[in-house]
Amino acid sequence: MLIVDMKIKAGELTMHIVVVGLNYRTAPVEVRERFSFAEKDLPQALQELKRTTSVLEGVIIATCNRTEIYVVVDRLQMCGYYVRSFMEKWFGVPREEFTKHLYMYENEDAIRHLFRVACGLDSMVLGETQILGQVRSAFLLSQSHHVTGKWFNTLFKQAITLSKRAHSETAIGESAVSVSYAAVELGKRVFGSFTDKRVLILGAGKMSELTAKHLSGGGAKEVIVANRTFGRAQELASKFDGTPCTMREAMQRLSDVDILISSTGAEGYIITSSQVAQSMKSRQDRPLFMIDIAVPRDIEPAISELPNVFLYDIDDLEGIVESNLEMRREEAVKIEQMIEEEIAAYGKWLQTLGVKPVIRALQEKSSTIHQNTLDSLFNKLPELDEHQRKVIRRLTKSIVNQMMHDPINRIKELAGEEHGSDALNMFTHIFALEEQLEVMAEGHNESGASQEMYAIQDIPPETEPSQEQEVQSKIPLVQVSV
Repeated sequence: MLIVDMKIKAGELTMHIVVVGLNYRTAPVEVRERFSFAEKDLPQALQELKRTTSVLEGVIIATCNRTEIYVVVDRLQMCGYYVRSFMEKWFGVPREEFTKHLYMYENEDAIRHLFRVACGLDSMVLGETQILGQVRSAFLLSQSHHVTGKWFNTLFKQAITLSKRAHSETAIGESAVSVSYAAVELGKRVFGSFTDKRVLILGAGKMSELTAKHLSGGGAKEVIVANRTFGRAQELASKFDGTPCTMREAMQRLSDVDILISSTGAEGYIITSSQVAQSMKSRQDRPLFMIDIAVPRDIEPAISELPNVFLYDIDDLEGIVESNLEMRREEAVKIEQMIEEEIAAYGKWLQTLGVKPVIRALQEKSSTIHQNTLDSLFNKLPELDEHQRKVIRRLTKSIVNQMMHDPINRIKELAGEEHGSDALNMFTHIFALEEQLEVMAEGHNESGASQEMYAIQDIPPETEPSQEQEVQSKIPLVQVSV
């Protein structure tokens, strides 16, 4: 596999891609919340990151489950120190309090991590798609504030495209992997759709809210929320344009609803077999779908023996979730293979970047030789008229171009192969382009801008890390296995 760095003989410029971050695996929520970026502050944070020593490009991905800082740097050895310094300064938290929660990936591993994050393979819920939008938004924000450049503009667009392809070409997102969503999927198996269905939700906790959200999104005709505290029932029902009611009223509506989902904290059954049997008499054989996701259970198990009643409890749902998770893991293997192919493609693209300045150096050198030769020729043959000079200039230029055509095409091909850097160095040496490349690099550095390479950011003497800082920079970060 290609190691993602690039060496250009003009100043031996080497650049690297690095990610430093923490997530739900390495840091508890009380730590993660201390490192959350307010949306309004992100533009300023990105500018501060870009001004950080050694950082050439940057993107910050900040969600409830992760804070990750992606950078292109020209100093790999000190990168961890500089990024931690940025975090310490921005969040006002001493590094001793958060270093143990950090992970750091470099080059190929950093690219693999980004691709896995974008595809949902590093998420708490395997294969979820919300992270794709978050990655895209983070990249576009950095790009709009001119914090990204050629490397990240290509890399993040590739990550976004890969994620879309992974979800369209595999079935990783098709199976329910949360209890609340699994409950909704079970309902679809019974009814097909919820477009004309009434839903009764008992309890107004987090699980009930998630279930109501899925049902409402699935097109349920009416969502009725019952709770022991009527105010809480009103609060939850208002989020989905639903109907609040008391627990007593809920029992009276058993004959009207199609789906009942219960998740209360009650002790003992709040719905008995006799209550449901009575309500079924007026339903005219309409099925009643019941899901008990409470522990201890809210619904008497004997209800499952009644005709046209479908009752599931938390164990049934967790069995479905685990089965679906296994299906997602199988699909994830396919995506991992896609990721490896994309890493190779990006590495090959990076290697070809080094060709451009070398080719331009060859073209400029050949143009200079050509022009000097013509000047010498025209000085020796002053009797040539302008038409003759144009013919000679055109023909000799054609000779030069034809001589360079094959070598240029060949080095483009070789640069993308495994030993592309060696081939590029040999090409530079054979055509004696070292001096030309140095002149080009000096010109770029003086102008402060470069279309093909970055200027090396030297550390001012007053900001050189002390011996103590050098030691701190070598503190090992948590290496999270991917």
